[in-house]
Formats: sequence, structure tokens, C-alpha cells
Amino acid sequence: MNFNIDHPLVSMFLLMSFLSLIPAMLIMLTSFTRTVVILSFLRQAIGGAQIPPNAVVVGLSIFITFFVMAPTFDKLAKDSITPYIDRKITLTEAFKRGEEPVKTFMLRQTRQKDLALFIQLSKSPQPYEPKDVPFKVVAPAFVISELKTAFEMGFLLYLPFIIIDMVVASVMLSMGMMMLPPVTISLPFKLLLFVLVDGWNLIVGSVVRSFQ
Repeated sequence: MNFNIDHPLVSMFLLMSFLSLIPAMLIMLTSFTRTVVILSFLRQAIGGAQIPPNAVVVGLSIFITFFVMAPTFDKLAKDSITPYIDRKITLTEAFKRGEEPVKTFMLRQTRQKDLALFIQLSKSPQPYEPKDVPFKVVAPAFVISELKTAFEMGFLLYLPFIIIDMVVASVMLSMGMMMLPPVTISLPFKLLLFVLVDGWNLIVGSVVRSFQ
């Protein structure tokens, strides 16, 4: 019995399976990972515990992700999804066309060192061009590159807030106020600093520009 991937029933089964993977793909193969990690670092640096709450952090990350990925999603819809819905191409061709814009986006954000690591680990032949790199190699290399970039930006976010914590702790220690937690005093100052410099504008702008 021959297994035909373009058979209507098989195509429907594969399509439903693919739709179930969309949340994982949205998290790992887009700008979502970097964005949500940076915003989480920001919340920890400010010391606001659950402020903003997780739902706000994740929701904002999703909207930023759709904004950053809009050109990629548009190309994906134009070259792959729409022709398949119109029955102009097969499911196999749709997956092949859809892989190209996503892989192009990931390669732009992936460090060569991380890419070389997974090429070596997979024992794949050395590619002559970026488009020749297998998707199975690009995906994990992209994820660890995103995590490294997010941690670098998170470290820079921490610095001004750490300075405020150190100054407040030193002043309180010199005044003999050892029973009062320094974070109780430093939190309003950190919030004031964040508001005065229009922090959300700066952070979101930096995150979006980091993908350009």
C-alpha cells in the first residue's frame, strides 16, 4: 500500500496535526522567546513581583511578536497558505514554500557559532549557502541564539535598577535602618525612574529594533 501525503484524508490529518503544533512554533520559531524573556527580566529587575501579571507580559509579547513577524507571516500566507486553500498547490508544496520565509527570518537572527555547533552535532555536510542549511539545524540554533540575545539585553536592563538598590541599601545602612527591607524603599524610586525615562517606549522599541 502506497502512502500518498497528498491524498485528501492524509492531507487533512497532517494539517490538523500541524495546527496543534502552532502554539509551540509560535513560541520557539518566532520573536516570542526573546521578547517574553526580556520582559520577564524587566519585571524581575524592577522588583514588582507579579506586576505586571503574567497575562500582561505574555499578551504584550504575543502582540509584539505579530508586529515583528508580520512581513514573514504575510509572505507565508501569500506563497503557501493561500495557494493551498485555493487548491493551486499540494500540501507537500505548501510545507516546502512555508519553510522558506520562516527559515530566512531565523537565519537572520542566528549566530554563526550556534549554527556551526548544530551542523557539527548533526554531522550534516557543510552547506554552501544559508538556504542549504536543514531546518532541523536552524531551529535549535535559532532558539539558543535568541536566549543569548535575551540574556544580554536582560543584563543591561538590570544595571540601572541594581545601582538604585545599592544606593538605597548603603543609605539605609549608614542611617542604621537595618530592620526595614531596602526593596521597600528602592521600589518607588525604580518605578519613578522607569516612568520618567518612558521605560515601556524604550524597552519595546529596543526589542523591535533588535530584530531589524
